[in-house]
Amino acid sequence: MEEYFFQCPYCWEQISMLVDMSQPSQNYIEDCEICCNPIQVSVVVNQSEIIDFQAQSIEQ
Repeated sequence: MEEYFFQCPYCWEQISMLVDMSQPSQNYIEDCEICCNPIQVSVVVNQSEIIDFQAQSIEQ
């Protein structure tokens, strides 16, 4: 697991999430630790390196 820092698409605060580096492709929803809004997270890992990370708001 590796901690990855990024900006919340709702409140614009810097937050972090733990990324499982053993999975090459991941898509999941996780709530912001500050504002509690749901964030759609997409991660691509290659050789234990994050090569793509996207955090998008979910239209409600």
